[in-house]
Amino acid sequence: MIKITFPDGSVKEYEKGITPLAVAQQISRRLAEEVLAASVNGTTCELNRPITEDATLVLYKWDDAEGKHAFWHSSSHLMAEAIETLYPGTKFGIGPAIENGFYYDIDLGDQRLTDADLPKIERKMLELARNKEPFHRREVSKAEAIDYFSKKGDEYKTELIADLADGTISFYTQGHFTDLCRGPHLTDTSPVKAVKLTSVAGAYWRGDETRKQLTRVYGISFPKQKMLDEYLQLLEEAKLRDHRKLGKDLELFMFSPKVGQGLPMWLPKGAKLREQLENFLKKVQKDYGYEQVITPHIGQKELYIASGHYAKYGKDSFQPISTPQEGEEFLLKPMNCPHHCEMYRFKPRSYKDLPVRYAEFGTVYRYEQSGELHGLTRVRGFTQDDAHIFCRPDQLKNEFIKVIEIIFRIFRALDFKDFIAQVSLRDPNDKEKYIGSDENWEKAERAIIEAAAEKGLQTTVVTGEAAFYGPKLDFMVRDAIGRKWQLGTIQVDYNLPERFDLDYTGADNHKHRPVMIHRAPFGSMERFVAVLLEHTAGKFPLWLSPEQAVVLPVSEKYNDYAQKVTQTLNLSDIRTFVDDRNEKIGKKIRDNELKRIPFLLIVGEKEEQSQSVSVRKQGKGDIGAIPLPYFAILIGKEVKRQMEAL
Repeated sequence: MIKITFPDGSVKEYEKGITPLAVAQQISRRLAEEVLAASVNGTTCELNRPITEDATLVLYKWDDAEGKHAFWHSSSHLMAEAIETLYPGTKFGIGPAIENGFYYDIDLGDQRLTDADLPKIERKMLELARNKEPFHRREVSKAEAIDYFSKKGDEYKTELIADLADGTISFYTQGHFTDLCRGPHLTDTSPVKAVKLTSVAGAYWRGDETRKQLTRVYGISFPKQKMLDEYLQLLEEAKLRDHRKLGKDLELFMFSPKVGQGLPMWLPKGAKLREQLENFLKKVQKDYGYEQVITPHIGQKELYIASGHYAKYGKDSFQPISTPQEGEEFLLKPMNCPHHCEMYRFKPRSYKDLPVRYAEFGTVYRYEQSGELHGLTRVRGFTQDDAHIFCRPDQLKNEFIKVIEIIFRIFRALDFKDFIAQVSLRDPNDKEKYIGSDENWEKAERAIIEAAAEKGLQTTVVTGEAAFYGPKLDFMVRDAIGRKWQLGTIQVDYNLPERFDLDYTGADNHKHRPVMIHRAPFGSMERFVAVLLEHTAGKFPLWLSPEQAVVLPVSEKYNDYAQKVTQTLNLSDIRTFVDDRNEKIGKKIRDNELKRIPFLLIVGEKEEQSQSVSVRKQGKGDIGAIPLPYFAILIGKEVKRQMEAL
């Protein structure tokens, strides 16, 4: 007999070799029908994997991320089987589950696949799924694995196998399809009841632009058709909220091929939006004792060699800039932290001077591959709302908690109500990816976990996602239509202070090393604005709107009064403009409502005579005529009330 411990702490005895599915069946028939995967002693596995020793057991259903992962990973294999059936000779790269669905990178040889071909692949997938094909796992030697895929002529799989250690390789087979895979999978294909292949794209093998471009097929699947229908409705809503479309329609930002890919330019309205966000955060930071600094857009290559960024990010940075002076090279700034370390070194520090909090809206540059660029969410030049706190070890937890409070304040102000915090730790099995001693990493990781617990944060822990210099706490936000985004981040760093030989004089009159906190509540201005645009569908709160009111004269005769109204409101710091186009008033109203302007002020003969405005509020329609001075006071008070609540 073996003892199995459940998430609620209860312990039960079962016969050795029992499977997670059999455990679920003994608990309840309904659970057995809904469970998709399991975790045994922290390792996610199939439901038919025997449990041979005392273990902790977690059963995952659709609502669990691990359950969806197994479902979508299995669906990617099902899609590969369908493609291989319809397009014989296809070679396969990788086919992972992703946050929403799955994809597979394939090499079709001389054959071609387009969006028009996707429905027949979907039909074949559902046909295969109905066969209830079991997923069989088999562990194989490296030699056997290479031999199998060499005979198939699949150079992609043989290349992947070459990087694996013997004794760690497994195959999964369902129906007539066998794949190299770690798993886990469903027990069989029958739970897949609804499939939608969403797009076809190009993807370089292993993300290398010098390698062959493969065909990437994206898809998603569900255990019920109703769930797929709801998801497709969500996709339609997401298209309407696409920040690239809204950014163009609302005239917030643009890209120019002459300027360069991934280099956004902020138009006047977008610049005003950014200014409001920056002013808001500056106000919050001032409340918490931050000092604003400004650093150059470039730095000597040696600076980033010293920090470790060049070794870790050199290939993702723009190439060094050589000057006329022999041997002198600069880099476009990939990070702000090395510059702030040098600022800390500017003068001697005492323990009484700490913490030192430097904040900067600093623009940095990364050479993202062209195929990965996406609107404002993935760019080559972006501005971080960056800050670095240099503190004593005894101040670390309190400073970390204060940063969490700042992030809470931002999320409340911008109506991000649904979020979780992800604790990202280093991979203990791959320490070469990181810098610094085990002792420093352990202290940093412990500080983050304790601070998050003290603030009562709902957290998930992910191994291997830490920054190269320290662990971090990332905030994952769900927007108005349920999508998850990473926004704010906080990182604890014992390593850069060592690399830059930073110190302070302690109360014992000896030199000590400060601890460094990296933090960016927005993450980057570009990404944050993109997420905010899609979260609000472009309908910003009044305090943030680039244009708070537009004056609409009913005819040219009232343009002068419209200008007077605009001047009056602008003097009251209400951002207002006149739409004096020679168009009918109905068209002006429709056009400006589409621009999401909070207040439309219609003026004609009656309004001019009474020195008033007829007010139409976004989303509420006409609310009547209001005397101009009174309207200015009302809106001014509302903006002030919103700002004071931030």
